[in-house]
Amino acid sequence: MTDLVIRALDESDVHVFDTLPDPLRAAEAFGNDTYRPEWKRVALRDGRVVARAAWWGGPDDAEPVTVEWFDFADGEEEAGAELLRTASWRVGLNLVLPTGWREDPATRAAAEARYAAARAAGYTLLVERFVYRWTPECGLPDRPGRLRFAPEPDDAVFFDALRRIHSDTLDAHARKAIEEGGPDRAAQEELDFFRWCPSPREWWQTAYTPDGELAGIHIPAHNPVGPCIGFIGVLPQHRGHGYAYDLLAECTHYLAERGARFIAAATDQANFPMAAHFTRAGYPVARERANFEAR
Repeated sequence: MTDLVIRALDESDVHVFDTLPDPLRAAEAFGNDTYRPEWKRVALRDGRVVARAAWWGGPDDAEPVTVEWFDFADGEEEAGAELLRTASWRVGLNLVLPTGWREDPATRAAAEARYAAARAAGYTLLVERFVYRWTPECGLPDRPGRLRFAPEPDDAVFFDALRRIHSDTLDAHARKAIEEGGPDRAAQEELDFFRWCPSPREWWQTAYTPDGELAGIHIPAHNPVGPCIGFIGVLPQHRGHGYAYDLLAECTHYLAERGARFIAAATDQANFPMAAHFTRAGYPVARERANFEAR
């Protein structure tokens, strides 16, 4: 087997990124996304692309925040691992997968090979997630009308709510942040993400029971790609009433009323209650995603 050549692309040859087969149909997920040519890397053998990866970040980010597209040709698992291993950026990896990928033997084999390559490159699997995409054709979810929603200008209110929400959470990213730095770190990471999004701060909303108690928060957002459900959270003492659905319904209406033609969302596959709320609200699963952390 001939030697491997790994290099970044530029505007003159970025087209070679698209010459590799796409068994996990990543192009369906990312076809409309924009990647900087210099954040795309390929591995070549005899001048042919045998592995590729695209790093992604917001328009104002000086460095990428994640690996968002990663695959390789059949039999080139080590080339894929080396492509990740030699990159200048050690950021998380989002492996995008078709819905129900384990049910098809060929798709499962391709996905498992990429899991193995990621691990060989020094990544560990954090969580597998469902990725949703609401469109107007799905219909707007009913609003139960049980909660009163209001904007809240004080970040301290959201910080305290996030600390309380994350004190008992099924979210793998929040649990990891708590393990590394406690509930304050988990809350701050959420706030940092909301601030990073280009959507207005005024969109953040609190939700109150008829008795005036804070029940939860929801964050309608735009990430750099488009509208999304930024955050849905119910305070522990108000769980068991299905309020997460009320928050999700309100968040969906809020974005739709501001012209959203689609709304992206995601939840951990092990978060069965939230997955059920997305189903009830009419959000179809568009794909699945495996989030890997760099070691």
